[in-house]
Amino acid sequence: MDYIQRNKRIAAIGKLYTYMCILISILAVGALSYFIASKGLRTFWLHEVSLKEFLFKTNWNPEPFNGQASYGAGVFIFGSFAITILAVMLSTPLSLGGAIFMAEIDEKYGQKFLQPVIELLVGIPSVVYGYVGLSIIVPFIRKYISGIGFSLLAGVLVLSIMILPTITSVAYDSLKSVSKELRLASYALGTTRWQTIKNVVLPAALPNILTGVVLGMARAFGEALAVQMVIGNVQKIPQSLVDSTSTLTSIITLEMGNTIAGSAYNEALWSMALILLVMSFIFIGLIRYLGKDRLKR
Repeated sequence: MDYIQRNKRIAAIGKLYTYMCILISILAVGALSYFIASKGLRTFWLHEVSLKEFLFKTNWNPEPFNGQASYGAGVFIFGSFAITILAVMLSTPLSLGGAIFMAEIDEKYGQKFLQPVIELLVGIPSVVYGYVGLSIIVPFIRKYISGIGFSLLAGVLVLSIMILPTITSVAYDSLKSVSKELRLASYALGTTRWQTIKNVVLPAALPNILTGVVLGMARAFGEALAVQMVIGNVQKIPQSLVDSTSTLTSIITLEMGNTIAGSAYNEALWSMALILLVMSFIFIGLIRYLGKDRLKR
């Protein structure tokens, strides 16, 4: 009886601890969301900045020497979406190819050599990626392609390398989760290995692979330091890949420390942070939707 009572007490303590952790997590997310929203929304209802102007105009001049201030963040929003989409488009085929190689082509070599390299890339700080881009990618673009080197292209290349291990790891786990019975049934019908991968394994693992792509997009959209070091931080919409531009994260990190708390300038930057938060919620919603779709299958 003492043994049963002791187990019940341990289970009750474990249950209480779990609920406390869940409550703390909910409170932390709620407090963070409230703080950013209360700061970011003041731009529109207190300082009377038009939402349309903020989202779509490209004239950012929050502290003019004379004339009227303007808070058009369209350049930074465009830069964030452009660099994220291009980085994912470049990184996803490479990540998927690496995952297929590790899971389906040469599993022994992939697990022994390629997988540790991928895991090592995950642990490298973003400032190191930025420094590598600053030391290698920027001079290469300036010398062999065009422009000054600090460009949208440099940011895309750096971000592609950064999100590659995330997408690769998730895609690899997705491919490994496909049951062997599906592969064996495909081989029994006379298909080749590549036909099995294309027509059986990839469709079965697609929801999980898309989840990895969304996770990569979430990291790319919120990355600040590495992008700031190589993108040029020029407040204009790029006309080509070798043009400099800026993103939401880079402009926040560069200018937030130079503003006065409570000013329209400061709270316009908080509005950009609110956009980043909303995009994070959208990415989480996409992941949950893909996971729900996977469960239905």
